[in-house]
Amino acid sequence: MTSSNDASGTAEGPYQAAGTLQGRTVLISGGSRGIGLAIATRAARDGANIVLMAKTGQPHAKLEGTVYSAAEQIEAAGGQALPLVGDVRNDNDVAGAVAAAVERFGGIDIVINNASAIDLSKTDAVDMKRYDLMQDINVRGTFLLSKLALPALRESDAGHILTLSPPLNLDPKWAGMHLAYTMAKYGMSLTTLGLAEELKTDGISVNSLWPCTLINTAAIRNMPGGEKIVKGARGPGIMADAAHAVLTGSNATPASGSRSGNFYTDEEVLAAAGVTDFTPYSLGAPENLLVPDIFL
Repeated sequence: MTSSNDASGTAEGPYQAAGTLQGRTVLISGGSRGIGLAIATRAARDGANIVLMAKTGQPHAKLEGTVYSAAEQIEAAGGQALPLVGDVRNDNDVAGAVAAAVERFGGIDIVINNASAIDLSKTDAVDMKRYDLMQDINVRGTFLLSKLALPALRESDAGHILTLSPPLNLDPKWAGMHLAYTMAKYGMSLTTLGLAEELKTDGISVNSLWPCTLINTAAIRNMPGGEKIVKGARGPGIMADAAHAVLTGSNATPASGSRSGNFYTDEEVLAAAGVTDFTPYSLGAPENLLVPDIFL
């Protein structure tokens, strides 16, 4: 069995899909690399339509890939791609992406709030520009993209908002470790909690997904000591498979009593889908040496 740990998450892992995203239109923020691109490419293998809104239109000195190179990978995987250079912090960019998705593909079935900024500095050390960046991208961006897509999602027969954010773990440990980042990620999770309740009668599912272990992404590798840290990570393919299981709405998701308002972990979802061996997703480190992710 091949690993699913390549950069785009296109290789097949141990997950056996019970549903398909064929013909579905997915609007994803920040999907030009990493987990976002892996999720988009996995959906594309089903024949999904992928609308990518990301800031990287030109090659970046430290970050691999652009929205256009991502679109090429998505189309090579079997999907249709609409690459859009845009910033989730900009109201007009987000509104334009929603409108473009509807115009090109006739609607929106799935919104994936993937765009996120990270800074794990303590309160004394965090730069307020970085604080504002995290609030604007993580919290406001998630709220804005979800909000503006609601009319289109209501028209879908299977509308779904999936946000890459953690369970709302109120153990003081997490707020105390990196307060600015914790507030920003929990703001994303509060959006899931609130919208799931608000949209109960609208037929739109709203869920969050979070990895149990560190995931090998450019954002992590570019942090101090990142190249060493990611040796204990899994590839982004595990999140791609887990997102696919949640979004297909099949019996692959854990029995929670509801298809909405859940804070899933990748392992939880894939175990419910029948995956018993997660080693193909790792980068080579033994399972007991993988770095656990924060907030769990």
